[in-house]
Amino acid sequence: MQVGLYFDLRNPPDRRQDPSRLYGFTLEMCQEAERLGADSIWVTEHHLFDDGYLPQPLTFAAAIAARTSRVRIGTGILIAPLHSAVEIAEQAAVVDIISGGRLDLGLGAGYRVPEFELYGADQSKRYTVTDERVRELRRIWAEGRVTPRPVQDRLPIWLGYLGPQGARRAGLLGEHLLTAFGPNAVPYTKALAEAGHDPAVARMGGGIQGWVSEDPERDWPVVGQHLAYQLDSYRRHMVEGTGAPTPRPVDPDRIRNHKAPKGSLDYFHYGTPEDVASSIRVLVGDAPVDTVYLWASLGGMPEELVARHVNLVCTRLAPLLRSAA
Repeated sequence: MQVGLYFDLRNPPDRRQDPSRLYGFTLEMCQEAERLGADSIWVTEHHLFDDGYLPQPLTFAAAIAARTSRVRIGTGILIAPLHSAVEIAEQAAVVDIISGGRLDLGLGAGYRVPEFELYGADQSKRYTVTDERVRELRRIWAEGRVTPRPVQDRLPIWLGYLGPQGARRAGLLGEHLLTAFGPNAVPYTKALAEAGHDPAVARMGGGIQGWVSEDPERDWPVVGQHLAYQLDSYRRHMVEGTGAPTPRPVDPDRIRNHKAPKGSLDYFHYGTPEDVASSIRVLVGDAPVDTVYLWASLGGMPEELVARHVNLVCTRLAPLLRSAA
């Protein structure tokens, strides 16, 4: 199992720092993660967050590509309905070229009303549009409709569909499934076979909500504080534009102790590298998951804590998961 790190470049209003320093430090951590043996680095997309959540993942992926030489670089995810297929095809090709063929293109349907309004996109058709973007990308690259071409003959596309229905959609398209939740392997592999794809090509991977620490009890007051900020921010921005009330603040202690997730925001694997590795193995089960990645930072953490976590993920957690696989 390959192990990576995930960056969103949040800059919380109550502890805002110079954005240039934040972006520069994040690139330094990407270089350090590669030096320490990380397999992948992932970035993601959101718009209009009050903490400056990264809005253009392929732009930042190009910067990571220019500063690294081995580690794979993924988008987890790019919101497909907000972008034309031609735009995605061209930008992805540029990143793939700069990186020497190291891009993993993760696409998702999105969910936030303000983002669809910002781009003038139709939210009601977001899943259909996302599926069509995948088909369009494959046609564009196969037919050479844009230049330059990606370095990889078949650039990996990952579908960030988290539930069983989404897993089925990814299988019907014959693409990778960007979730590490083991039970989704069943609808995914069944759909691969149904659509005439070889089930042996099934490939899953995804983000793990978790944090590793050499001294979990010592670190929890700080980690829990930043986890609460991160989850509350997601939940608050999730309902913007819907008319729904702002959700009540989360209890980080309850989230920490919940290990059987129903969604991506209701669990958190926390503990020593051995503890977290064990939890991840249970979450994955016997599904064809070959890539997982964890947050490098939570909600504007201090640089010292981020650097320590990057080191632990790369040097302690990753070897445990590789040997288990």
